[in-house]
Amino acid sequence: MKHISLTAVAAAAIIVSSCSGSNDKWRIHGTIDGLSDTDIVLLEGNNQGGWYTIDTIKPDSKGRFDYSHAPQGYPDIYRLRTGTNSLYFPIDSVETVTITATAPDIMANHTISGSPEAENLAKVDSMLAVSAAQKGPAGVIADEELKRELGKMILADPDGIVAYYAISKKIDGKPLFNPSVSLDHRIIGAVANSFTSNRPSDPRTTYLKKLYLDNRRPSGAAPANTIEAQEVGSFELKLYDRKGVERSLHEITEKGRPVILNFTAYTAEWSPAFNIVLNKVYEKYRSQGVEIYQVSLDTDEYAWKQTAANLPWICVLNNLSTDGNINLINYNVTAIPTTYVINRQGVIAERVSDISELDRAVASVM
Repeated sequence: MKHISLTAVAAAAIIVSSCSGSNDKWRIHGTIDGLSDTDIVLLEGNNQGGWYTIDTIKPDSKGRFDYSHAPQGYPDIYRLRTGTNSLYFPIDSVETVTITATAPDIMANHTISGSPEAENLAKVDSMLAVSAAQKGPAGVIADEELKRELGKMILADPDGIVAYYAISKKIDGKPLFNPSVSLDHRIIGAVANSFTSNRPSDPRTTYLKKLYLDNRRPSGAAPANTIEAQEVGSFELKLYDRKGVERSLHEITEKGRPVILNFTAYTAEWSPAFNIVLNKVYEKYRSQGVEIYQVSLDTDEYAWKQTAANLPWICVLNNLSTDGNINLINYNVTAIPTTYVINRQGVIAERVSDISELDRAVASVM
């Protein structure tokens, strides 16, 4: 998802491009029930928090519509608006999104589908609506359970369009993720860092970096023009194993033992094959003191315990509570599996993105 500043001329150019003969277009279609003869449906784009009109959608007498538009070259969030009510949908490239809504409150009465991004964005809006119904609009921002769930979704795909949508969302004019709040600021930082690494040419990357840096607490440890983390040996992890015993990562590293730190999910299809490779490396270097500290992100605790019981290394569960989210942010876990090799001095020596390179990485710290 990206922020881009558009002038009226640029916006007009987009409208013209939507009428071009290109076949490479994204498409929205569906039905809006309950429209009157005088209702106007507008398609709007976003300009760093401000919305501008791209085109007018003209449903037929039964509320059906079908509209296509040339892509901008990067994912973005759009919205359909009738009067003061709007519904939001994401476009990644040239996919088709299906929208079904009922006027006048199309925000409260709609479904969107057609892509994983569309379904995740709909899930975010549904979670916000449920929280607002239970706690009122003012209570949404203070809803800790909601923020934990949203944080989990953001960290699962931090350079995705839905992550940007969630951290940019405002409730009654107030940011859902407040950059002046420490945990919210760190989640914003994870998104900014991921956009910087994976979407450097995305127009919204500059905005995200500025949002993060402008709200960073003063520190003499890092220059003001970077979002890189302070150099640390490794962040502490204190998580519980299947028997309920707290296991400390630093207790292992302080003994001078090399550690393979792995974030995973045992219920993932690739997990058994991954653990076979992990075990080969473990058995090869176990006698030289290497330890594995494996952090599971599984939501099924029973299934996690069943697998953990059969593994010879330290297996702990990160349940994505508030502290759990911080752990993922600290270690920049944007996808799983994520694996680090920590040397005998307790310093992260390497992030291993290819499991076939793990043996070499471990050998370098023995």
